[in-house]
Amino acid sequence: MFGSKEKARRKLADKVVKSLGQPVWLESVSVDADGRAILVILADPTAPEAAEARRIEAEGKAELVSGVKSVTTVLTAERASTPAPAGDKQIGLTPAPKRVRKGARLSDEAMQQGAPSANAAKSSIPGISRILVVASAKGGVGKSTVSVNLAAAMARVGMKVGLMDADIYGPSIPTMLGTQDAEPETDPKTGRLQPVEAHGMKTLSIGYLSDPDAPMIWRGPIVMSAITQMLNDADWGTPEDPLDVLIIDTPPGTGDAQLTIAQRVPVTAALIVTTPQEVALADVRRGAAMFTKTAVPVLGLVETMSWFEDPAGNRHYLMGQGGGAATASALGLPLLAEVPMLQVIREGGDSGKPAALADDTAGELFHELARRVAVELDSLVSKPVPEIVFED
Repeated sequence: MFGSKEKARRKLADKVVKSLGQPVWLESVSVDADGRAILVILADPTAPEAAEARRIEAEGKAELVSGVKSVTTVLTAERASTPAPAGDKQIGLTPAPKRVRKGARLSDEAMQQGAPSANAAKSSIPGISRILVVASAKGGVGKSTVSVNLAAAMARVGMKVGLMDADIYGPSIPTMLGTQDAEPETDPKTGRLQPVEAHGMKTLSIGYLSDPDAPMIWRGPIVMSAITQMLNDADWGTPEDPLDVLIIDTPPGTGDAQLTIAQRVPVTAALIVTTPQEVALADVRRGAAMFTKTAVPVLGLVETMSWFEDPAGNRHYLMGQGGGAATASALGLPLLAEVPMLQVIREGGDSGKPAALADDTAGELFHELARRVAVELDSLVSKPVPEIVFED
């Protein structure tokens, strides 16, 4: 009986190794009697951000292997020189073949793209106290809805809020604010853009500057230029009277727009939006890893489409249940809100009147989200930067 259990654990460890693509940085994998996979990852002590991104990605993949109950990661700066004890046999790994295949490992140079350099300090933007990016690695999860209603809820309680639509290819903020016909003016003296005001907040979107029916066939450099101009060449506030927070609604994915913002913009923190099902949560883990790699703190997750409640008060979990909470826990992040499927939220987005402005369930939900986000942003000011220590 003991031998069969040991054999099953070795087979499960093999599955974990294959799911990770047998990368050269994976020192060993073992599985204990409780189904816990223990990953030993070789890490560079001089690049803690890259090590943390690697850890998050590895744990996310290992958790998806059938039979794995939990995952623990050990970061080591040196390769083991002595064999593992006989009790929990570990799987020694060899470098992956140098060919393109599923799970192929990128070069170290490629892995370091996007990581901040030692002297990559980003200067603050006059007139903006804090910058919060709202992101989702998967499209269609309600990221813009969260951005608009979070901004509206903050403005409603008296905060000075800006909302920038960085979703160049699919700008939806003008529709959701009822400002489709607005055209930002330019200051005749300075030539700077004057944001459009709506529902107590200042807003800018590429949708204000282009034909709504024209496709945005732009390559990376033009996208980056448009984002930086809306951010730096607009009068969001003044040093004497700055915005309390600028919320940036980013496009889905981890491409040029997201990297431009993470690398060139003094982002205070990020908020990640997801739905409960695994097809979205897998991308959330990749998005969280991107922010870790670019040294942007993540405040937490917001789960949308959490459930539908019928007239009798019964909840139906059409998109799955508990996925956001489980992923937040695995990433060590708080789940800041669970947003159910409410008709008033959809109607508010279509009519240009955010649901957060109403005194009902949706309004209270977004008000509480705004409160929690504001508290988390304030805590970053006094919270020390975490230090990752590598021990031999």
